[in-house]
Amino acid sequence: MLVQDRAVPKSPKPHQIRTLPTLKPNRFAEPKNLDFSTWVCDNFYRIITIFVLIATVAAVFFLYTSTDTASLLCLQSQTQRAMDSISFPQINWNSIKPIADKTSLYANFRSEQWIVVSVSSYPSEALKKMVKINGWQVLAIGNSRTPRDWSLKGAIFLSLDMQANLGFRVVDHLPYDSYVRKSVGYLFAIQHGAKKIFDADDRGEVIDNALGKHFDVELVGEGARQEVILQYSHDNPNRTVVNPYIHFGQRSVWPRGLPLENVVEIGHEEFYTEVFGGKQFIQQGISNGLPDVDSVFYFTRKSGLEAFDIRFDEHAPKVALPQGMMVPLNSFNTIYHSSAFWALMLPVSVSTMASDVLRGYWGQRLLWEIGGYVAVYPPTVHRYDRIEAYPFSEEKDLHVNVGRLIKFLVLWRSNKHRLFEKILDLSYVMAEEGFWTEQDLKFTAAWLQDLLAVGYQQPRLMSLELDRPRAIISHGDRKDFIPQKLPSIHLAVEETGTVSSEIGNLIRWRKNFGNVVLIMFCNGPVERTALEWRLLYGRIFKTVVILSAQKNSDHAVEQGNSPRYLIDFLVQTAFYSLKMIPLLITGIYYKQTRVNYGLQIRYPCLGLLHQPVEIQIGIQSKRIW
Repeated sequence: MLVQDRAVPKSPKPHQIRTLPTLKPNRFAEPKNLDFSTWVCDNFYRIITIFVLIATVAAVFFLYTSTDTASLLCLQSQTQRAMDSISFPQINWNSIKPIADKTSLYANFRSEQWIVVSVSSYPSEALKKMVKINGWQVLAIGNSRTPRDWSLKGAIFLSLDMQANLGFRVVDHLPYDSYVRKSVGYLFAIQHGAKKIFDADDRGEVIDNALGKHFDVELVGEGARQEVILQYSHDNPNRTVVNPYIHFGQRSVWPRGLPLENVVEIGHEEFYTEVFGGKQFIQQGISNGLPDVDSVFYFTRKSGLEAFDIRFDEHAPKVALPQGMMVPLNSFNTIYHSSAFWALMLPVSVSTMASDVLRGYWGQRLLWEIGGYVAVYPPTVHRYDRIEAYPFSEEKDLHVNVGRLIKFLVLWRSNKHRLFEKILDLSYVMAEEGFWTEQDLKFTAAWLQDLLAVGYQQPRLMSLELDRPRAIISHGDRKDFIPQKLPSIHLAVEETGTVSSEIGNLIRWRKNFGNVVLIMFCNGPVERTALEWRLLYGRIFKTVVILSAQKNSDHAVEQGNSPRYLIDFLVQTAFYSLKMIPLLITGIYYKQTRVNYGLQIRYPCLGLLHQPVEIQIGIQSKRIW
């Protein structure tokens, strides 16, 4: 075997030897003094950095655990708004080209009185009756769920394709499957000669099939009723919203859009004032059967399979709202006169159940700028309860923001010199404040341009009464009206004098118990007791939980007869995935015909929760309320 010879490696030349650098050339030098002060000086910046990091984490944790979620969301939204600048739309009001109907089958049709409804299914019985109302033209607006072969004799139907061909700017901003597409219908009606628009839905039957019998259809001319109208008193300037259902005999019912903190105000008016008729440009009707109520009322004031049939006082007089005071409005039982057509715009960036309510408050504030006001009328339609539940999340924009919105609107002022400029100005500020998004600001700009394009003339501005000294209400200016106290049959209980007298005291306690869950043990029959005490205490406490020896699903009563069972019950139902809620646990004992209530066991606080109202309708908590 051959072995290749290898050359012996040569030693490098002296000049080729390099000295390699070392990380610590003085590592064998004398060590430094390692006392505490020296260590702090050497690591000062690191200590400051770690301290700031720990403080930041602690602050975030504190906000999340010891404040309510709404506060944290508010902080996040403010930060987000600071990062996202909203641009103000620039509109040349003098260069808007007219839009004429040249494509639809109704190009030459004209009518002064229109009923606008949104349809998602075949014509209802109520809608079939509506087309027979004398002097009114029904306009049905379709969406993506509407049958393609939808047809009803006497009604004009606009499908999605027909809406797209009308040339309106607002079409680009509208969702395909929502009733807010009625905005196209409003513009179509104005384009075809509308002077009054009845905003309706297809499930409300007009009582006696005559709108003129209930509403003030004519405000000027021979057919107008020259009369004074009862008006809520402006004696209390801090009162900015009212529940009109009390005026019409139902104290235990509240409308969708009323701030929940105002639900406890159930007393009738001490006195009213009067205002001359003729400027009630927006007229809100009351609905018998199923009135306009929110999901909190709907899910807590009856059993699941029971249909509402609530009746209001049809003989109560209509009542107006002074400047500085508002009322919830809806989109299924309201008449708009031409001076308020601009207020028909339905926002598109909020949830569907909040859209018409936000529109109503927004429109009421702007209505004051032209000297108009809202009036509420006795029952005008009857709506049947279909017992169709809708999720609480669809009202999220109501319960979180509506109270703050009302206060904001009352204080809002604008130095613009034309109504449409004020409308755009308010819409911009509302987007900045987070009541709706920039999408609705752009939608408002498109809406106003479309109004001018179809020939609408904006009303003139008038001086705002809120900025003038209010007249002193003398004794002769006070008008008395005592509303009826109609029985709350839908609750299976009438508010007796005893219950009513106790409510006054309990309301004063609400500031202490408003965020407390009340747990009640009931020994004996629960059929009447559960509903009666849920009605009484439900206005004071965050939630009322009723336990009994036997479970009663119809009245939402759970089985339980001991504090130990109660703790197990809470862990398994409400508190499995939620934060703890302050609890007040009370014993309720049923004796013959009267209910004695007393404090038996008190757990003042099982934990802290400052949580928005959405938690009350959470998945884990359905069994409680």
